Amino acid sequence: MIDALTLGFAGLAALIALIIVRMPIAYAMILVGGIGVTLLNGADIFMSQLKTLAYGQFSIYDLSVLPMFILMGALATRAGLSHDLFRAAKAWFGWAKGGTAMAAVAACAGFGAVCGSSLATASTMGKVALPELRKQNYSPALATGTLAAGGVLGILIPPSVVLIIYSVIVEANIVTMFMAAFVPGLLAVLLFLLTIAIYVRIFPNAGPNGERVTRREWIGATIGVLPVFIIFGLVIGGIYFGLFNPTPAAAIGVLLVWIYGTVRGKLKWTALRAVLEETAKTSGMIYLILLGAEMLKIFMSRAGVPQAMAEWMIGSGLPPFVILACLLLALIILGCLMDSLSMILLAIPFFWPVLLELNGGDFQLAVGAGFGMSSDDLKIWFGILALIVVELGLITPPVGLNVFVISSMSDDIPMSETFKGVMPFFAAELIRVVLLIAVPSLVLWLPHLLAG
Repeated sequence: MIDALTLGFAGLAALIALIIVRMPIAYAMILVGGIGVTLLNGADIFMSQLKTLAYGQFSIYDLSVLPMFILMGALATRAGLSHDLFRAAKAWFGWAKGGTAMAAVAACAGFGAVCGSSLATASTMGKVALPELRKQNYSPALATGTLAAGGVLGILIPPSVVLIIYSVIVEANIVTMFMAAFVPGLLAVLLFLLTIAIYVRIFPNAGPNGERVTRREWIGATIGVLPVFIIFGLVIGGIYFGLFNPTPAAAIGVLLVWIYGTVRGKLKWTALRAVLEETAKTSGMIYLILLGAEMLKIFMSRAGVPQAMAEWMIGSGLPPFVILACLLLALIILGCLMDSLSMILLAIPFFWPVLLELNGGDFQLAVGAGFGMSSDDLKIWFGILALIVVELGLITPPVGLNVFVISSMSDDIPMSETFKGVMPFFAAELIRVVLLIAVPSLVLWLPHLLAG
């Protein structure tokens, strides 16, 4: 009879095969997890688990924030916040050489702070900024590459749906993770702006010199974007400073965006119904993936796969930071095959136990052992690193999902041009990863400061 560990690795291979043939990942995980538990423990055990598994998974209070942030992002898309952000960013940066591309990056960061989704950020800002970039004769590579790369800012800048899911998986505090993401997110924006500035100086024809707007236009654009700052400040600032928890904060954000869109006449009842339906579908998909991930985790845990992987990596004799680099590289490769949420749900239950053991276990506190930090700090630090490399997967050839999103809006531009355009931003992201690995305090400083 086949032993449990062999069955576990066979199940993992079957899961990868199902994903390759494009079975929805939620169904693939449910199928592999269900069959695996049945073969290991019998059908009665599997059916007994099904009675309580869904309720136990979906009744976690932290998950109640997901539909609210998804709804806030959907309302923001319909309310026209993206146009206001781009108009203001263009007034601030448009005077510089490559300024409109810089404005697109800044607008992507702002919209990502309200939306929380990379694909939605890329799609929405692509519709707003791409026509303007083309109108100003930006090179096809820089125009599409900027927007594909700018879209990845939505996954890390709070509030981030994927960051919430990571927090639930590793049992981290969502507020603490939001705090930890702030400085790395700001660093990404600065590096992207610097990348554009360098690019247009190396290739002068790639981006034209901008034109300064009048003082009146600058003031009007700035006033127009104030509602976005107010919404972001109340939601994220309220969370950071302990005024309210993430779920009430998200509810306040939904209310404010709805009021803003209604006052502007953008959110009629027909649009509101479409937004609610979109939120229900997206939330249902995420919850189904969560259920599948939990079933797969139970099977893999009983088969001993995560434990075996941890023992093998620890026994390899490689330094902890080398193993960390290998895990991050694996996440980049996985990012070429699936969306960020599915990747986090699939990979983190395997990767986190490995890092925890390398660091000395649950109670590792001694600086100088493992990664030189407590397990709680490691949980925060690795989460930010993992989300950054998940971002890289969204723009990594040959599959990068953000590249496909932007390419679908520019049929006359070869996809190879878009991949060419994202490579400088890919390099900037690698620099950010190296900085955060070399200086963990860039991630941990703000959580420690606000906690103290």
